[in-house]
Parts: sequence; structure tokens; C-alpha cells
Amino acid sequence: MHKVFGIKENVEYRDREGAYVILMHDNRVGIIQTPKGFFLLGGGLENSESHMECIERECIEEAGCIVSVKDKICSAETYCMHEKIGYFHPIQTYYIGELIAKVSEPMENEHVLLWAEFDEIKGKMFAEMQNWALEQVWSEVVKWNLMLISCKALSGGQRFWTRRTALPRRQ
Repeated sequence: MHKVFGIKENVEYRDREGAYVILMHDNRVGIIQTPKGFFLLGGGLENSESHMECIERECIEEAGCIVSVKDKICSAETYCMHEKIGYFHPIQTYYIGELIAKVSEPMENEHVLLWAEFDEIKGKMFAEMQNWALEQVWSEVVKWNLMLISCKALSGGQRFWTRRTALPRRQ
């Protein structure tokens, strides 16, 4: 799934491709809090980085953690006016993932990794397209949890899956 935000004007934009991971654990979402607001972990690709290399680097810089990146969930782009860059066109791809280990303190000052319930952060991300990406992931989590509950009910209470936040693999 892909969504475009903003209106493209007939001007030259600065494109910036980025990759982000939406961390899930016990039905909580891992986000970064900075003085500017809440963000997903990730950022813009540098040099010839792959999406996975970008996410790995950004997670160390922003949170001092190693993550396991799973499936691509969605992507989005926006056309906007950036206070320093001017006409800006960020193109972001979002993946589901989980925290493996905290290995250091964040390299970026004033970056704090928080775990929040979806309802606590819904609509509060700094970037509108990151709010949308969180909604896409959360709708998948809710569908998956409902499916697991149904399987459990049909099986007479036996558990088919041990993790409530697991998502099905996308084909």
C-alpha cells in the first residue's frame, strides 16, 4: 500500500528516500521522542545504503539498539515546504520489526526511545505520513489478533500462536 500526501506544485523538489521500522512489543509501539515531537525509528538513506542498512544505522544512532526488521508494511511520500530545505519530497518505506537488544546510549542528543499504546500516540506523530503508517500497522495487528482469538475459540481454547503482536507474512 502506498499513499501520497500534499499537493505537488510545478517546482523542483528535493527528494529524500528513507526507511523506517515500526517496532512492536506486547501491543506497544516503539517510537522516538525528541524536542520536535514523536518519530518512527529510521531516516534518510545515505550514499548507496539499502533500506535495511539505513534502519540498522538509524536505530543505533537514535536509540542505541539493534532491531530485527521483518516485512515491508507500506510506503508514503509527501510534498511539502521544509523550513530549511525548501520544497521537500520525502519518500518513506515502513517495515515491521522488533527490538533485539539495547547496546549503547543514543548517539543523537535528546532522542528517547519510548514504548506507547497505539491509542496514546494515535495522531501525535510529527509527520502526517508516519501517523498513517502507524494506522496501517495497527489495523494489521488488530486483524491478526482477532484471527488468533477466533482460532483459539474454534480450537476449544488451545493456543495456535504464542505471540499476540506477530503479523502474517505479506506475499
